[in-house]
Order: sequence, then C-alpha cells, then structure tokens
Amino acid sequence: MIRKTLYLLAMIMLPLMSFAQSDDFGVWTSISADKKVNKKISVGIEAEMRTRDNSEKIDRWSFGVEAQYKLTKWLKASVGYSLLDDNNYKITYKASNGAPNKLAEYWGVRHRFNVSLTASQKFGNFQVSLRERWQYTYRPEKTIDQRWDFDDDEYDGKAKTYSGRGKNIMRSRVQISYDIPNSHFEPYVSAEMYNGWSVEKMRYTAGVDWKITKKHAVGAYYLYQAVHDDDDDNEPNLHILGLEYKFKF
Repeated sequence: MIRKTLYLLAMIMLPLMSFAQSDDFGVWTSISADKKVNKKISVGIEAEMRTRDNSEKIDRWSFGVEAQYKLTKWLKASVGYSLLDDNNYKITYKASNGAPNKLAEYWGVRHRFNVSLTASQKFGNFQVSLRERWQYTYRPEKTIDQRWDFDDDEYDGKAKTYSGRGKNIMRSRVQISYDIPNSHFEPYVSAEMYNGWSVEKMRYTAGVDWKITKKHAVGAYYLYQAVHDDDDDNEPNLHILGLEYKFKF
C-alpha cells in the first residue's frame, strides 16, 4: 500500500517538476494583525516579504492597512492601501535581432489601493466565497544613475528616467474551505483571475490554516501563478511556498 501511494505521489509530482525547470520559485512570508472594532467593522495591518530567482533574491517588501465592513451575514466590503518596495530587474532588447541591450536593477516604490466585495455562504462544514476586487497601482517616476550595457560589458554611466504610471485591474477569486470537525485546521483551495483589458494571469492556491488559540493562527500554502498575457510587470510563471502568521486582538 505504501509503495503504491509513493508511486501515485511521484506521478502527481512529475508535471510540477517539469514546470519547476522552466518557471521561477519563491517564498512569500507575511505577518498580520486584526482588530474587531464592533460587530460590523474590523481593521487590520499586514507586512510581507517575497523572494524570487529560486528564492535567492528578495523580490518585494510591503506594508498594508485594511478596513472591513459587514453589510449582511453573507456580504462584506473592504478598502485597503499597500506600500510596495520592489526589487526591479528590467532588460531592454534590440529591435534588429532581439539581443539584450541594457539592464537596469533598482529598488522602487509603488502605491496600491483596492476596494473589494466578498460574498460567502456555508454548506455544512464547507464555505464557498467569491471576492471581486478593483485594484489601482501607481508607480512614481524613478531616475537611476546608470544601466549595464551588454555590448560594452560595463555600465553606461548615463542616467535613465522611468516615467510614472498607473494601472487598473479587476481580480476575481473563488475559494472553497472546509472546517474539519473537532480540529483547529481548515484547508482551502482557490482560483483567482487578474483581468485588465484581457486575462493577464491566474493564481491557483491550496493551503491550510491552523488556529492555535483564539488570538493566534498560522497558515501554509502552495500557489501557482500562470501568466497568460503581458502584465507590464515582467512576471514569469511562479511556484510559491507561502507562510503566514495571524494575530487577532
């Protein structure tokens, strides 16, 4: 029985291993705290760190705040703001032959705002939720001192300015969770679509939350990001291991 189980797991892992050879891998860790103001209103903060390049480089730091309002038993609204500090990696290519031209590496901030509506319904121990989120991200103008020139194999010594720009996107997420009876564990799966003028990317997640006490909880998840269209952020397909710590006042 054990041998058959191991064989089945190996067959399941083979396609993921083939993805991992061409896609990137990173770790996302976050710490959050929530406070229930009254029966309808709650507020929260979150800090997060992300890695990339097979988790060898820090990709992003972020800090966010959010407020939620319970409209009905099954519907809630929320607004939020996040300050993102990104480790940018931009390569330009020659129009003539597609060869790399110049490389810019720099840290830059973005401001992100969101408004969400989340509907949820319980079916026994299962809960199904649908979240619709409008997200606006603004990247301020940024000037860097120089870029790497692939032809000369050295820095060009010329300042480069990247113009500020804003971006709107709609995010639609469906999630199913299961509250295991007589336990503190709640596994879940979700699928989220990022829609600009077209479907830019999808995120598929499977994870579990562990409620240690009434105030403390931890979570772990696996996330796969599939990029379908150019999202202007030059993101690749991603395999993500996520770790979370949550505190409730």
